[in-house]
Amino acid sequence: MKFTTEKSTLHQAIQTAAKATSTRSPIPSLEGLLLEALPDKLKITGYDLKKAIYTSIDADIQRPGSIILNARIFGNIISSMPEGDILIEADGENVRIQGHTAEFHIMGTNAADYPELPDIDSQAGVSLPQNLLNRMIRQTIFAVSDNESRPVYTGELFEISGGNLTMVAVDGYRLALRREPVEGIETEHSFIVPGSALSDLEKLCGDTEDSVVINLGTKHISFAIGDTVLLSRRLEGEFLNYKKSVPSEFRVKVMADRAGLQRTIERVSLIIDDRVKNPIRCSFGDNALKIICTTTVGKAEDTIALDGDGQGVEIGFNNRYLLDALKAAPAEEVKICLNSGNAPCVIHPPEETDEFLYMILPVRLKAE
Repeated sequence: MKFTTEKSTLHQAIQTAAKATSTRSPIPSLEGLLLEALPDKLKITGYDLKKAIYTSIDADIQRPGSIILNARIFGNIISSMPEGDILIEADGENVRIQGHTAEFHIMGTNAADYPELPDIDSQAGVSLPQNLLNRMIRQTIFAVSDNESRPVYTGELFEISGGNLTMVAVDGYRLALRREPVEGIETEHSFIVPGSALSDLEKLCGDTEDSVVINLGTKHISFAIGDTVLLSRRLEGEFLNYKKSVPSEFRVKVMADRAGLQRTIERVSLIIDDRVKNPIRCSFGDNALKIICTTTVGKAEDTIALDGDGQGVEIGFNNRYLLDALKAAPAEEVKICLNSGNAPCVIHPPEETDEFLYMILPVRLKAE
């Protein structure tokens, strides 16, 4: 194997594929990147048996071939190289890397030791802009569970129905939902994508209208972004029936300035110790919301104007859960819907369209 390619392009490709490598694995090849010098391009693959990322870049291929290189060492070497062309040559498992006056000789691993990636027996495909998918992930992924005892909730539900893509994340304390129209699939589909794969996908999607093509298989799913493909297993299990879990009727509906409410909660939260996680007490009055927090440090309170009568509802929240929803809400104003201090709070768009929805369970408050 022998090829020449540009340093910055190679470095970017290494960083992209390395997101899917294992940092510690009993299988050494999973800590490496598979380099394949094909007749017309260089393909670099990272794979940890759960997800894979492979990307292709332009290269002057002088001799086709393949080799596995440790992702950390290879990445550090290329990062340190001077700008310009990089020559990489493999003779068996001996690899020479040369850039300008710098030269490295390292050991690789036979490409035959690399696990075979699963095939996508594509059942259906859908396409949507990268910037849109990026926003939908960013505005829901904070509610993905990190509790491995319930694996199905460590991912997000993707539901394609009626020309819309709905993404839902839940962690037992809150629910985040985003919905947007998409093109390409007429039939209904539902699948669960691991949160770790979505975190990588969010970084791969640029602020562009260029498409992400999603191909759905029976056990795996792929996301193609230009010359890069992220391949992930699907999570199996029964996801929460979110349509039945979200209340449809509310006794109290008030409007709030999203940014102003966020700043108010952040101020009151300054005295909260993350180890103790004291809740904030929200008292909804007539055109006003009073927020109080009492901790071992002291007491903080603030008031923000609302549009509507809160009917004296007093409810407690984990401050971080409420802030995450407000930061993610794609609107300048939000509608806060309540029934009582013991029932879930739902945050809608002002018009109560189905573009986004956040549901937060209350925290039991101690008597003042």
